[in-house]
Amino acid sequence: RSTRRPGARQPAAPVITTGNVPAGEAPPCPPGTRLLAAIDVEWSKNYRVKNGNVPFCFSVAWLSVAAAEEAITDTTPFWYTSAYVQDDGERGDLITAADAALGSLTRSASVIAGHQLCSDLAVLAAADSGQSPAIKDAASGWRQRRDPPPGQPPFLDTRYDAGHVLACQSRRLVDVCADLRLDVTQPELRGASMTALHRRWTECGDVSAREKITVLNLRHSL
Repeated sequence: RSTRRPGARQPAAPVITTGNVPAGEAPPCPPGTRLLAAIDVEWSKNYRVKNGNVPFCFSVAWLSVAAAEEAITDTTPFWYTSAYVQDDGERGDLITAADAALGSLTRSASVIAGHQLCSDLAVLAAADSGQSPAIKDAASGWRQRRDPPPGQPPFLDTRYDAGHVLACQSRRLVDVCADLRLDVTQPELRGASMTALHRRWTECGDVSAREKITVLNLRHSL
């Protein structure tokens, strides 16, 4: 049970990292296969302050598929890394972990995907002030995705780049998933917003609130 109290100052602790592949590493890619990867970031939103959006959680998901077209099912194995701050003062540690994760994506992934990927990368870049090379390169790569330089993996933002496979007009994540016949239920958000759940973790040490956001964030990557 957490002893954290609302408003109490807590000792420094490392970013909480879970997964079956370390941040900064990629899963094995046997001959004849491709690694598909996606990243999703959650942040506290403050649109009234320049660069006021503060990232607090991210996840990376990997799929290994045959180079020839192959169906992906709910039994397809996947790898993931998830990172979550212990408190809002750990933004720098989270940025370091995200930079390592994006470095592995740009080195090893055949495709890098995400929904509103541009926003996730922009929030990381703004919080980092351009000091982390992989975050900077990924943000630049997204902007150049229509005409990528040699050696850069393709970037696919399902909000802007998936019109060729979508019949829906809306590009909200729930509508995109529904059009692709993916399960869009989000039981973690019943009765509480993402911001409220995050506050329950940082202010009250509610582990179940952090776990709900972690699972939801990872599902967005998948």
